[in-house]
Amino acid sequence: MTDSNDRVKIVSEKTLSEGWTRLSEYELDYTDRKGATHRVKREIFHRTPAACILLHDPKRDVVVLVTQFRLPAHLIGEPSFMIEVPAGLLDGDHPEEAIRREAAEETGYRIKDAHFLFKAMMSPGSVTEIVHFFHASIDLSDRVNEGGGLAEEHEDIVVLEAPLDDAIAMIDSGEIIDAKTIMLLQWAANNRASLGS
Repeated sequence: MTDSNDRVKIVSEKTLSEGWTRLSEYELDYTDRKGATHRVKREIFHRTPAACILLHDPKRDVVVLVTQFRLPAHLIGEPSFMIEVPAGLLDGDHPEEAIRREAAEETGYRIKDAHFLFKAMMSPGSVTEIVHFFHASIDLSDRVNEGGGLAEEHEDIVVLEAPLDDAIAMIDSGEIIDAKTIMLLQWAANNRASLGS
């Protein structure tokens, strides 16, 4: 499929809000596949790139997850403390450097080898964020502290270890509804032969 960016012309951009993230309103001229041009408005959240990782202990067949408060989930009546894989913003670092830092801060595990899997836009209809997905094999000797996040960032993270099959079952039960976590657990289910590497 060819890139068709030439079918889109940005007419204007206006910042609506700038705080934890930036919200912009765009006006653009969009030419559809039949050649007709339409002026449309879109609101976009500008988010910096991020990374996430599935930490798996092949000896115990256990994955390391975290729970933390998520306001959007709270606002729509879902459990406020979501079960997720370790993740974080790149903050200008290379994705692998960033996820090593985030995994150590959140879980206390030091990663020896992080394997890049893929990258994905999580909500391309309204958010610019792109997430880099990783996998790493760990064992109990790699845990150098208790994790829990950074106090100065008001992180209140609880480390949760679960057998891989139990974690996958938590998708079906609705206990895990975080997209990046579902994607990595599904990857694990489809790639069990790769998990010990």
